[in-house]
Amino acid sequence: MNARRYERFAVLPITVTWIAGCLVASALMSADSIAAPPVSLDAKAIGQASGATATATPDGVVKIGWPRTDVTVTVDGMTLPPAAGLGSWAAFAPMATGAMVMGDTVVFADEVDAAMDAAFTHGLSVTALHNHFFHDTPKVYFMHIGGEGRAETLAAGVKAVWGAIRAVRSTHAQPATSFGGATPAPGRIDADAVSKIVGQPATDSQGVAKVTIGRTGTMQGMAVGASMGLTTWAAFSGSDALAAMDGDFIMTAEEVQPVLHALREARVHIVALHSHMIGERPNFYFTHFWSIGKAQDLAHAFRAALDAQAAVVRKP
Repeated sequence: MNARRYERFAVLPITVTWIAGCLVASALMSADSIAAPPVSLDAKAIGQASGATATATPDGVVKIGWPRTDVTVTVDGMTLPPAAGLGSWAAFAPMATGAMVMGDTVVFADEVDAAMDAAFTHGLSVTALHNHFFHDTPKVYFMHIGGEGRAETLAAGVKAVWGAIRAVRSTHAQPATSFGGATPAPGRIDADAVSKIVGQPATDSQGVAKVTIGRTGTMQGMAVGASMGLTTWAAFSGSDALAAMDGDFIMTAEEVQPVLHALREARVHIVALHSHMIGERPNFYFTHFWSIGKAQDLAHAFRAALDAQAAVVRKP
């Protein structure tokens, strides 16, 4: 090998090594610029914003709590101490852009509307609504919340949710056993009128008008659809003048909040938010609802939630 050829090959490894080093350094700098390490949270500030005692855990999370001592609850005949599972809580974790909050709020049936509306007003998401017990008196439910943003703002949102619950209890010490108002009498619903408003076919079964909309997904490598329970539906019973609407929405994660917002804006009661399956693709969530009013008004409320969901689906 002559000198010139040796010189060319000797320089090559140095050049490749230098380039590789530059690429690594560039990648590290880019990563730093994308996700700077989160700063610690100020427990005192969160406590002041939430109106609750805040404590910091060793891993940097700040927690607040509110035991529900204001209502006595029995489960299976036993008076349940608040420490045994009747405590509302919220946990705040630092993020590069602020903080995230996750929490679980103890609610009785007549508190759900107020608590959910307060959460939405203050930019929080509702991520679940379900029960934890059987044979509980009065019936207890749990509303999970979440959000991201400035820690103090999130804490103020949690305070508003808990404040809305306290306001309900200050008016009536014991949880209500109904939503109140007139009760629909057995009658017949104009299924054609419901169909025109909703924009979907409505069946008529012994005077009950029902709209069912199927969806598809996969589970265990198989296609699944409406016949396996992947449906949004609403049933209208009673009469056109005074009807009850109950039903279920099937939603992907990004559709949940728009559907809940639309239903609550129409004053429809959300009575559950949970999953029905495990391992499906995409992951689906289901919200059950109830409302009483004129049949056509209820149909418009259902249509509004469908439109809110469709607006998400159509996004690229």
